[in-house]
Amino acid sequence: MSSNARIKSSAPDGAPFDRFIVVVVDGGGVGATPDAKSFGEIDANANTIGHIREAVGLELPALERMGLARITPGWGLTGDGLRADDASAASVGELGGAFGRMAELSVGKDTQTGHWEMAGCRIDTQFPTYPDGFPDEVIRPFEEAVGKEVLWNKPASGTEILERFGAEHQRTGRPIVYTSGDSVFQIAAHEEIVPVETLYDWCEKARAILVPPHEVGRVIARPFVGAPGSFERTHRRHDYSIPPPPGHLLERLAGAGYDVYAVGKIEDIFAGRGVVEAIHTESNAHGIELTLDAIESRRDRAGLIFTNLVDFDSKFGHRRDPKGYRGALEELDRELPKLLSALGERDALVITADHGNDPTAPGTDHTREYVPLLVSGPRVAPRCLGDRSSFADLGQTIADCFGLKVDHGESCLPLLVDRAS
Repeated sequence: MSSNARIKSSAPDGAPFDRFIVVVVDGGGVGATPDAKSFGEIDANANTIGHIREAVGLELPALERMGLARITPGWGLTGDGLRADDASAASVGELGGAFGRMAELSVGKDTQTGHWEMAGCRIDTQFPTYPDGFPDEVIRPFEEAVGKEVLWNKPASGTEILERFGAEHQRTGRPIVYTSGDSVFQIAAHEEIVPVETLYDWCEKARAILVPPHEVGRVIARPFVGAPGSFERTHRRHDYSIPPPPGHLLERLAGAGYDVYAVGKIEDIFAGRGVVEAIHTESNAHGIELTLDAIESRRDRAGLIFTNLVDFDSKFGHRRDPKGYRGALEELDRELPKLLSALGERDALVITADHGNDPTAPGTDHTREYVPLLVSGPRVAPRCLGDRSSFADLGQTIADCFGLKVDHGESCLPLLVDRAS
């Protein structure tokens, strides 16, 4: 949809909100879900934010006021779970919004599945993964398409792969191909050896090759710079996703004439489907800055501002760096008052996540966890939203506000607003 198209300035009559600003703490889980054991023992014991607090401490006053402690095991959550409570604000104390947590219905624990479910989809088939690397029927056509043999072709962390093969890549120009526990085909190349535009072209060629049964969720360009011993990935990463199922929240909103502004890798995750306008980010701080800019500059546009803050996951979760993760969380917490102050009378800010990525756990993979559902704004009631059975409850809630409906999820819109407001 063209960004020049006329966008509605308000939700339908009677709706409590005109805009939702959804900020995804990528990988910010709050404890293992009941089905986590089926994903492995690491998942069964995961608690991303709780374990960071135990390991290195956390000072998050703004997020605590939004209810984060109350949904995190080992912090403020005791017992088996949360019960939705539509009683008065006094029953939940001095809070700055509504709080709950969401479990995932879909079969995966990856970025795409989490975001797509947030938008009202349910994914019942796992994307293919390659713990032993990609087979010849994938790698050989790719090598022919780019005119070079690949390096590695096995799972690895992004930092490890550069340390092991960065220098050889510089000498030979051969693409470094690797995967992870997610359904991804990643290509790393030094920006001075392989121009970024060429790397993007290689990714497009890979995307065309990766069809069923090898239709991975994402092909990811991983440009880097530097010298041996000090290689560093750059912000010019680009994801080439398969399209999400039709009829998700973004498509519904855009199709009805509402704004969908994507910040960070949201546009890539949804393959552009339903995105009115997008901007990519260089860091969490940049993503927060751009979100603030969008809140201010798009006040006449009703709909959704959808932000992903990827550093939590890519820089600290996968690299198993609890201190770095703590710093990123505390950075977000310091900026939250600015986001909250920027909200209009009919705005709602949502803090959530797409999966867990416990930096205290063994390995480097995502973890199956509940994710936060923290909602704040001038019209949001301080209330417990309970344990939600699907990430899609968020999508259905937003759709409900605009008189729309997505395929999955249960709206909690009535719980967000005091009856007297």
